[in-house]
Amino acid sequence: MPVVVVTDSSARLPAAVADSYDIIQVPLHLTLDGVDYLEDDDNVPADIVSTPGVTTAGATPHDLVQAYGEAIERSEGDGVVAVHMSRKLSGTWSAGRLAAEDYSGQVRVVDSRSVGLAVGFVAIAAAQAARDGADRDRAYEAAIRQAATVESLLCVQNLDNLRNSGRISAASKMLGSALSIKPILHVVDGTLTLRERTRTFSKALDKMAEAAVDYADGRAVTLGVQHCQAPAAAADLVVRLRENLRSVTSSITVDLGPVLGCHVGPGAVGVVIGTQLDPITRGQSEAEGLSTP
Repeated sequence: MPVVVVTDSSARLPAAVADSYDIIQVPLHLTLDGVDYLEDDDNVPADIVSTPGVTTAGATPHDLVQAYGEAIERSEGDGVVAVHMSRKLSGTWSAGRLAAEDYSGQVRVVDSRSVGLAVGFVAIAAAQAARDGADRDRAYEAAIRQAATVESLLCVQNLDNLRNSGRISAASKMLGSALSIKPILHVVDGTLTLRERTRTFSKALDKMAEAAVDYADGRAVTLGVQHCQAPAAAADLVVRLRENLRSVTSSITVDLGPVLGCHVGPGAVGVVIGTQLDPITRGQSEAEGLSTP
């Protein structure tokens, strides 16, 4: 078997997509009332993103040592590329570097410089390269290229969750707290920053869609739409973007899940644009969030 890709559950890849590329997604952690939950593995309370007192944590070195070991066995010696969310937003990348020391150079760890489905796109870039015969180093380089070019934008209903978790800068806090400002955020070099502010959430969605189309610049793209408990708004955004993007080779729509949901809050909607991916393998069904033309 070729190089195996490992990522973490922040990547939000639908199970059908992860399975089709043999990508291992390691769960992140949530703690509520002393109970530790593993994202996507345990039965996490549905309202946890709105529950005070929840804490989140990245994958631990122990978690990753186990996942990397499983991946190495699957690869039969070709090695592992591990893709994790930005080191500036989580300790998972650092935990990955520590875990990789157990495997004597068989694991290369990638800082995706992003979060959410953008991490998934970076993982898919590595997996597609491996599928096409790339060795570990070339699959790593494919991931690095995707990390440098993928665009990730996000609209949130308010900045309270991000403020409380320390995931935005002091300047962004001040700009976003005035009146009823609805901010548009984007990821720049691994950090979540303020791109623009609007007066209404619908206007924020309009501006975000325009920014995504501008970034695509007529190129063939892979489209990702992600949301926190806002499937209708996400579906509307997919329709709008498909109408305005010149060429969409594949699109994925996902819920951000409980860990990221705790940080962005209910109602958040985001878009991810990848420009260097082959059409994504359909997997089992479109019902799992993947569609192609």
